[in-house]
Amino acid sequence: MKMLNKFIAFTLLLCPVLIHAGTNDNEILLDQSGDTLNLTIDQVGYGNKLCGSVSSGACASDWVLTGNTLTIDIDMIGNLNQIYGPTLFDSTTVDLSLTGNSNVWDWNVGYGGSADSSDVDVAISGSSNTFDIDWGYSASAERLDFDLDITGGSNTWNIDIEADDVTWNVDVIGSSNDFLTTQSDGAYQSLTMEWTGSNGDIDILQSSGTCPTGITSCYGVINAEFDSENAVVNIKQKDTGD
Repeated sequence: MKMLNKFIAFTLLLCPVLIHAGTNDNEILLDQSGDTLNLTIDQVGYGNKLCGSVSSGACASDWVLTGNTLTIDIDMIGNLNQIYGPTLFDSTTVDLSLTGNSNVWDWNVGYGGSADSSDVDVAISGSSNTFDIDWGYSASAERLDFDLDITGGSNTWNIDIEADDVTWNVDVIGSSNDFLTTQSDGAYQSLTMEWTGSNGDIDILQSSGTCPTGITSCYGVINAEFDSENAVVNIKQKDTGD
């Protein structure tokens, strides 16, 4: 009788876990075309997705990856991480790592055109982050070097880089920040930002590409370091006609 009671208790404990895992399952839908691809994807846990679009909590279309000399390493561990969106690369090396909670990484690199010589290294760890990246939205986006390192919090990001020669480093640790950056189609442009703290609302815009009369070289360069509480930062640089 004791053995039977133990068996019933064990079965009752298992049932909710099995039902929960069935509704939040790992999914990879991939449509890749061409060239020297070296792709490694690790997904561990439940609710991870990597696909073109998500509808009603499930993958609805393929992740369209298109080619040239690519090396991509994606590592997702646990919870409701999602990475999706059509991508188009040229000579690109991407190393992305998401760990934990309800992160979303939504990218559209190239958007039907070229994205050229990119080098992207992203490491994200923790909680309910949301990301939206475009980068080369109007086709070409040459020579991007992109490092992003985030640890924790309920951050929301919107990252638009429409690049020629962008070096972009961001390192953020902490809580409920909101971050928007746009670096349009400039010549050069560089952002280096370290930011530790809480409750920031940080908008940074660099827009070069239409140089003033007599100037043949447009630059950007924002180098910022915040250790903030309840900060609102708004930085704007333009070398355009408006």
